[in-house]
Amino acid sequence: MSVLSICAASTHTCGADRPPNVILIFADDLGPGMLGCYGQQVVTTPHIDQLAAEGMKFTNYYGGVYCAPARWTLLTGMHDGRVGGWANSRPGLPILRDAGKITEAQYQTRLAELKRNSHPIGDDEVFLAQIAQHAGYETAQFGKLDRGFLTWHERVKRFGWDFYEGYYDHQRCHGFYPPYLWRNGERFELPGNRMADCGKTSEAGDEPVGYGGETYSQNVFIEGILKYLRSHQDKPFFLYHPTQLPHGPVAIPELHPDFADHPSMTLAEKKYASMVKMLDDHVGLIMAELKSLGLDDDTVVLFSSDNGHELYYGPKPAYKKQQLPSGEPANLTDKKWRTREHGDIFDGAGGRAGLKRSGYQGGMQCPLIVRWPGKIASGTETSLLSCHYDFLATLADLLGEETPAGKDGISYLPTLLGNPQTQMHDYVIINNHFNAMGSRALISLEGFKLVEADRDRDDFQLYNILDDNEERVDLSERYPEKVKQLKQTLRQQINSQRPDLR
Repeated sequence: MSVLSICAASTHTCGADRPPNVILIFADDLGPGMLGCYGQQVVTTPHIDQLAAEGMKFTNYYGGVYCAPARWTLLTGMHDGRVGGWANSRPGLPILRDAGKITEAQYQTRLAELKRNSHPIGDDEVFLAQIAQHAGYETAQFGKLDRGFLTWHERVKRFGWDFYEGYYDHQRCHGFYPPYLWRNGERFELPGNRMADCGKTSEAGDEPVGYGGETYSQNVFIEGILKYLRSHQDKPFFLYHPTQLPHGPVAIPELHPDFADHPSMTLAEKKYASMVKMLDDHVGLIMAELKSLGLDDDTVVLFSSDNGHELYYGPKPAYKKQQLPSGEPANLTDKKWRTREHGDIFDGAGGRAGLKRSGYQGGMQCPLIVRWPGKIASGTETSLLSCHYDFLATLADLLGEETPAGKDGISYLPTLLGNPQTQMHDYVIINNHFNAMGSRALISLEGFKLVEADRDRDDFQLYNILDDNEERVDLSERYPEKVKQLKQTLRQQINSQRPDLR
């Protein structure tokens, strides 16, 4: 790639004969509050917690508020306020064809039209996996392919993936029993799965355990990942696993023993908890395989999630209605909607206000755990202001590559290695087209967070999230000049041009 050049020297010293492998496990709709190392009390996550015990945990880390923009910012290294950050392709076309609602000829015509109108990629644009490719790495992706919502072979390859296996259509990802998946442009069938919607369950989640088919997609992916590790143990690789778990509607082949006979959980809650347990168990399988292959010390493992917590069980109807347990309406001041106070047995948002799609912390604050034995000190944590769009720069730094000019991200590798973090964000931008419970936000280095509480009324709130991560005390009247300053910056960044493109 002519737009990249190799650095003469990296900012780190590996002390090894080969550069490190990199694995990024990217959960779906998993708030930090669902992990034991971030405070979860009901569902145990020992394997993910072990990553934190042996590595570094981030406590001031941000994704997006929604699936596709969160993935866009991760893969491009740009904040999702930039032009194109929320420009998604329309999903669902394969389901219409598979259900017999349109013919194959109609499908091909509509797919060709979608391709023509889907966000053209310039020759000079550089994506996350291309950084690894340029460093001589093999790249692989398993799961919910690329940014969303509907992709195809040539597009996935353009993003830089040498090998891939998974779903082209994110709407099909709402079911866990697809009739087929895609591997390197070739369709392969999944035994016992016949439903065009991939076995998508209802919002109530009360279908029988195992409903939808016989072959569960996540089991296909973990088998593929372990096979890939075994076949690539002698060459450096970057493996990205954007799993469906624990995105709903809930579905699981069998309930986890921890919850099968739980005396008070509903069936949907048991299924959801079992999905989180499967995710944790599969992290354990990946780590065990690395150890078995002798790759453990030579592999950087990262665990994160696309956006904040989402409910696929319990009090979801009350959240949609913004209703308190008393029946009175919630508000955006002293009675914000929180999982902790509204009947969520797991408190998935961990006390934070809001959920996925919200401008408050519950919608956008994400876990990030990074482990690299002998390089990252065990059991450490950092409050460094960081976000998904930093990962591209961090990967480049780690592999001795230059970050392409104009990217918004900043490498947090110095922090990982215990070195001075000389470059830091003045602010992180989170765009949001939803306005149900807060909208866009800016988080500053000093700890202030500006939230667009109501776009129609030009209503903004200010919080100090370093002292008040639950956003209970609005400081906007105390610091009007700070609100004015941050509001101006936020508005300048929303729909701004991309400086990384010519």
